[in-house]
Amino acid sequence: SRAKDVTMPAKLPVNFFSTRSPVIDLFRGQLDYADHLRQDSEIVLYFFYAPWCGQSIAAREEIEHVASRLSDQVLFVAVNCWWNQGKCRKQKHFFYFPVIHLYHRSFGPIEYKGPMSAVYIEKFVRRVMTPLLYISSRSKLLDFLSNYEPGVLGYFEFNASPQPPGYLTFFTSALHSLKKDYLGSLRFGVITDKRVAEEISLVHSGSVYLHRHVNSSLIYPNDIMNYTAENICKWALENREMLIRWLRPHGGKSLLLNNELKKGPALLIFIPYNPLAEIHPLLDEITKVALEYHNCNKSQAAEPDLQHLGDADSPAFDSSAPDAHMKLPETFSITKYPCCNTVVLPQWHSISRTHNVCELCINQTLGVKPNKVHVPHCNFLEIEAALDSFYLQEHTFFQVISNTIECSNFLSFYSPFSYYTACCRTVNRHFLSFVSSEKTIFQTPKVAFSSHGKKDNTQHSIPHIEDRNCFIPDHISGTNITGLSCRTNKTLNLYLLDSNLFWIYAERLGASRSTHLKEFAAIVDLKEEVHYVLDQNQSLGGSTLENFIKNFSVLYSPLKRHLVDEPSVHPHEQRVISEVTTGTFRETVFLSEKNVLLIYYAQWCGFCASLNHIFIQLARLLPPDNFTVARIDVTRNDLPWEFMTDRLPTILFFPHQRKEQSVKFPEDFSVNLPNLLKFILHHSSLSSSAPCTKECLHKETVLQQGHISHLQREIQKLRLEISALHQAHDQLEAQLSEARREEHRLQQQKHTLEKQHKSLQLHSEQLQATYDRKNRELLEMAEKLQQLADASENLLKENTLLRILVASREGKLQSKNEVKESLQSERTLAEDDDISGSAVTAPLEEKRIDIDPVETEHSSGNRTE
Repeated sequence: SRAKDVTMPAKLPVNFFSTRSPVIDLFRGQLDYADHLRQDSEIVLYFFYAPWCGQSIAAREEIEHVASRLSDQVLFVAVNCWWNQGKCRKQKHFFYFPVIHLYHRSFGPIEYKGPMSAVYIEKFVRRVMTPLLYISSRSKLLDFLSNYEPGVLGYFEFNASPQPPGYLTFFTSALHSLKKDYLGSLRFGVITDKRVAEEISLVHSGSVYLHRHVNSSLIYPNDIMNYTAENICKWALENREMLIRWLRPHGGKSLLLNNELKKGPALLIFIPYNPLAEIHPLLDEITKVALEYHNCNKSQAAEPDLQHLGDADSPAFDSSAPDAHMKLPETFSITKYPCCNTVVLPQWHSISRTHNVCELCINQTLGVKPNKVHVPHCNFLEIEAALDSFYLQEHTFFQVISNTIECSNFLSFYSPFSYYTACCRTVNRHFLSFVSSEKTIFQTPKVAFSSHGKKDNTQHSIPHIEDRNCFIPDHISGTNITGLSCRTNKTLNLYLLDSNLFWIYAERLGASRSTHLKEFAAIVDLKEEVHYVLDQNQSLGGSTLENFIKNFSVLYSPLKRHLVDEPSVHPHEQRVISEVTTGTFRETVFLSEKNVLLIYYAQWCGFCASLNHIFIQLARLLPPDNFTVARIDVTRNDLPWEFMTDRLPTILFFPHQRKEQSVKFPEDFSVNLPNLLKFILHHSSLSSSAPCTKECLHKETVLQQGHISHLQREIQKLRLEISALHQAHDQLEAQLSEARREEHRLQQQKHTLEKQHKSLQLHSEQLQATYDRKNRELLEMAEKLQQLADASENLLKENTLLRILVASREGKLQSKNEVKESLQSERTLAEDDDISGSAVTAPLEEKRIDIDPVETEHSSGNRTE
């Protein structure tokens, strides 16, 4: 008989945490008991694990460490969600382990997706425990608003019992923010003092305020959105200001870095970070740099003060202020017109060494509109319109040489309240070659306005993109980076990473593995396929980052592109084939006085390894004074994009004195020693020292004639191919015309079918109406037939009753006939009796009268039947 399959039952689970641990270990997956425990605790942390999972085992110690610190305030429960007999496995379906869920009373679950490190987990648990910070004084308000993270403040008067209206909704919105953003980038606070709330324009209890450093702060629109926890959280997340963002990759497959780097150039800053530390000096410096970099309005947002927080109605922002237009100094200053682009006019003569350099700015006339004017942001459409107007007026600034700045205003094409200002000055041509200069071109105090423009004292505008930083004065760009993100096309996105957790990413970007201080900064630009590394010999601080950002932002960046090198290569070793790395690529290939044959290979390429003996023989045959055979591992070296290849091995030949004209070995030729020698000698720049004889000249002439005839044949072939292509083009045109006609015919058929479809649809509707009408008629006939059937049944019942009545009447008549016969016999007896004849006659007549109605009734019954 056939043997049966034998399966071994799973072993019973055992304790995952020790019995002395403050974590309650439900190793049998008792999820119902865990829910029962949660009812008696305010804050509960669930740790769902699988006993075999390495990450669960690694996180076990971290959870125990957090539980030892917070077990008196938080209930820690671990649930085995892998045992197949447990309720957790049957009810929960997790795609990864471990999973951490937190509950705050009845709110939850709030899933934690951050690093499985004790300090980060404890920080998140504490945020769930106290999602709101209570602010009762002006100093606490300043501390709250000076933080780089966006803050949401709610003002509530705690004079009602138990809580003021809307407070629980605001409290729940803070928990919602933690549920949607595990990084906890939004900070929620509650103001309990009315005077403190008035500092940020909150006067009504229940008002919600979103603080932003660079843009104007916002107040929750109660008249537009319902006052619910979800709406408050959504409004805050959509309108928050993220000047600098933390990146915390979870270690698995993720598009986190890819999605962020695709947004544009990114400055990645790696710093050691402790979430539980009270002060972070380095983080404060980086935050200040980020605020200055994005501070396009040149306000005092980088050093917060209450008088600058959310005061959109203050005189500094009020366009209707009486002295708003009287503060412009007599001398022109580019700082008053920060929304500018630099334009260089061509020299007036081909041999001239002078240019007209113009600073083109967009201005807006404020105080003219009847309503309060909010300063608009400059956009590319406005700049384009300004450039069009400028080039139409270009002849106005066509000067041979001028020592003064000439300014002119142009009205906008689209708005009577906007105009454009152009200020030009003549400069030498060699000045334009400077990338960064210590002299400003706009520093002459004399300003000459042309007759076709007027001087207007507008000072409120918002800066626009400016990519010619060499013309920005030093007092704007030379000493600080205030608003630089709005004055360059190379705007950076700033990101922070914890070097204690993600130092491997820094090493891949070029950080040293031997450094003891894990601080590193790099700029990555995916679009340009480059990245730059901040020198690790410099301390990572505010001034260093400012210089790094400014050097990247200029038009011709002085930063040197960083390329990943292979550290295991020893350049001093004598080898037949030289090993090239990223660091030695330029020296070995471009700066070499020899012809260079370069082979691109990879360690995993088996075909590359099989050709090594051929390259070794080639290197031994070629003279080492004139030729170099080198190779480079493309998997261990970050090559410039112009030298990248998608096929291995790839062979390039760089001839002497023509290194930029590299030649690729043909892919259709087999890689062997004769073909390689022919390829090298054909493209080699090695010249012969012997003079050419007549025979040599004759051979050269024959060779040239052969080349000419070959080229003529190739030209003839190309002409034939061109004629064939013309014929194919004509055929294709004919086919296209036929296809167009077919398309037109199909369109007509389509229209016809659509008409038929409409008529059929109308006919169907008519049939449906007829069907409904007939159906109603049938229902009416059925009702009438039912009524007739009911009437017939009633008649049958009446006929039965009548029969019974007739039968009773017949019985009565029969009895009366018997009485009649007895009366007749009595009458006969009476006739015989002569004495009583008259006395008997009268009663007999009365009886006859009684019989007549009976007979009448009997006859009527027969008639009815």
